Amino acid sequence: MRRILGFLRRRRRAGSGLPHPSDPGAGSGPARHGAARRVRLASGGCDCAAPCGWRLMLLRTGAGALAALLLVPASPATAGDLPDTPSVRDDLTPKDLARVRAITTPTADFSRPEQFELMQGGAGTAKKRINANSFSHSSANITFEEEGTFKLGNAIFRKNWVSSPSSTQASDGLGPLFNARACQSCHLKDGRGHPPEASLDATSMFLRLAREAETEEEKQAVAAHQVLNFPDPVYGTQLQDLAVPGLVSEGRMRITYEDVPVTLGDGTAVSLRKPSYAIDDLGYGPLDKRTTLSPRIANPMIGLGLVEQIHPADILANADPDDANGDGISGKAAIVPDPATGKPTLGRFGWKAQAATIRQQSADALAGDIGISSPEAPRHWGDCTEAQKTCLEMQTGVQARLGDTEAPEPIMDLVTFYSQNLAVPVRRDLDNKEVLAGKQAFYDMGCTSCHTPKFVTRRDAPNKAHAFQLIWPYSDFLLHDMGEGLADGQQVGVADGHEWRTPPLWGIGLTQRVNNHTFFLHDGRARNLTEAILWHGGEAQGARDRFAAAGAEDRAALIKFLESL
Repeated sequence: MRRILGFLRRRRRAGSGLPHPSDPGAGSGPARHGAARRVRLASGGCDCAAPCGWRLMLLRTGAGALAALLLVPASPATAGDLPDTPSVRDDLTPKDLARVRAITTPTADFSRPEQFELMQGGAGTAKKRINANSFSHSSANITFEEEGTFKLGNAIFRKNWVSSPSSTQASDGLGPLFNARACQSCHLKDGRGHPPEASLDATSMFLRLAREAETEEEKQAVAAHQVLNFPDPVYGTQLQDLAVPGLVSEGRMRITYEDVPVTLGDGTAVSLRKPSYAIDDLGYGPLDKRTTLSPRIANPMIGLGLVEQIHPADILANADPDDANGDGISGKAAIVPDPATGKPTLGRFGWKAQAATIRQQSADALAGDIGISSPEAPRHWGDCTEAQKTCLEMQTGVQARLGDTEAPEPIMDLVTFYSQNLAVPVRRDLDNKEVLAGKQAFYDMGCTSCHTPKFVTRRDAPNKAHAFQLIWPYSDFLLHDMGEGLADGQQVGVADGHEWRTPPLWGIGLTQRVNNHTFFLHDGRARNLTEAILWHGGEAQGARDRFAAAGAEDRAALIKFLESL
């Protein structure tokens, strides 16, 4: 075990995934930048890889002032809530900062792929054959020793936990109430979950339970970013449809769908399905009347370590919560309690960006989904509440000789390392003419206003495999109002019931290949990418309407582009 932990802490020698902005096709320079900006203004959106105000200033000042100008700090409305978060990148020299801004400037040349676009996960991109295991490869630039650590983490990720007491002492502690027995059960092949369609299997989807603050004390706690919301007093933070022997499960999720007809601009008829949620067979009495139900499917696991190393200043630079530039896009940063200090920090993982780190996200999932405690979430009985006394009387899986939790620190080290190093697959068909046309449509329709194409990760990342990588996640990792149609009515910290984090798009075109389905959005209501786009509302209404008004050829090209990611 000491050798395993040593693998996690050693520094590696890995090449940078960042090209120099002077390389051919890198998409840099004021002239290209100005063209990109004009495209955005014409389409009614602003594809902000930096604040639009900076973009106009760049056009006026020219390249000579670029390095100095980029040192001007952003002024997000959240700055007062994140006092310990730098508003400019503090990991780069002015020269490197100018280089980063230049290489992440959105392109205006759609006649050919951008240089290095093929490697959408930087130097760690998996270039192996595309198949059902395409989300399960390790980052290509980790060391040989780390590859061993990755494989051990994979074993933990796939392990089925069992109830206590058990002869398998290093694997017991399941539940007592739970949704799955293994991480892999929800993230099958490290991919996307799905709603329970023909079968009743809801393993990769669950209902989050929560209510808003009511008392003055609760409101103050939320305002100070100490808590995100409040659980149901009986059923806790999520509905758990499974239980160990001798215990009754909490209930069963029921979904009913209503057809919503949509006619596109060229007369094409599309039928969307609008879900409604209820719970059958409640095992512990009624839900609190204030409790809201928020359905969530499991997110893909690829590229998480790279997302974790996007500098917070680059995410905050795109935040415009008051829509100061008047473009109709008002993304805001998720502010959550830091898992180590309790202080407010930037959230970036989960459907509402409710987790700040991969380790905390993993710990919360182990406790909430499987009922396994860890140092970060020492809940030996998982999500059991004081109202579920029989559950709290069950034996736990804590083994004193292994630690004081069911998944002690060495286990969390392995799970975290594995989750941080699942590689993003290589792009496909990016030089296909239809894909290039679809990419231009994606830009022209304003999709990049939220789905920011690219970032460069921190130079000072703890793992060199994640450091200074040019990556293409197509997300700004901010919260956006997505309209009434996608609203769940559930507050999660600063995110209200209409707001969701922009999900990364890398790998989205391989969903069918990896997971044998094409269900998208937070609850899987969309049966294909076209339906997913048509459900967009709120801040994304303009982009959605431009897609709906486009001709069949342009719509098909945009979908082809998404399928190449």
